[in-house]
Amino acid sequence: MKPTASRLARLGRAFFSRPAPVVARALLGQVLVRQDGGVRRTARIVEAEAYHGPEDRASHARAGPTPRAAIMWGPPGVAYVYLIYGTSFCLNVVTGEPGEPSAVLLRAAEPLTGCLHSTRGPGNLCRALGVTRARHDGLDLTAGDELWLTPGAGPRWAARRWRFSEAGSPFVSGPRRR
Repeated sequence: MKPTASRLARLGRAFFSRPAPVVARALLGQVLVRQDGGVRRTARIVEAEAYHGPEDRASHARAGPTPRAAIMWGPPGVAYVYLIYGTSFCLNVVTGEPGEPSAVLLRAAEPLTGCLHSTRGPGNLCRALGVTRARHDGLDLTAGDELWLTPGAGPRWAARRWRFSEAGSPFVSGPRRR
């Protein structure tokens, strides 16, 4: 018998209720699942980047709880999706405690099933799984049957400040290093 979307394991709220750098590292190897009608699209996370608080100048929280970024002050395990450069959506997962604005950007993944596009880079990852702001921003990733993260095998990892990536993965975004 094939498991239904509601029976598949999900990463729970406690997984996301930790500091953003801890969650970013722990997300490597986890599987992002998008149930798109009768089609399941899956990709294994190979790169994630942490953002924390108003003091983090790279974080959308630096300007306070604007209409776009207010979701970062909410509960952990919720999707924060925004449009970048007017062309691409980026998927973040809210982390930490409510009231402490932090999130992890899902930067790249290894395509597993049903992906529509390259999964290398945050905009491509959203295109590959059909993630949009209108449909997924504010979605609780710890419940529901449309978008969630499920446990996967953890890889060896490499760190660069608050960006974590799977060592040697050809799906990591950015220029190739020799």
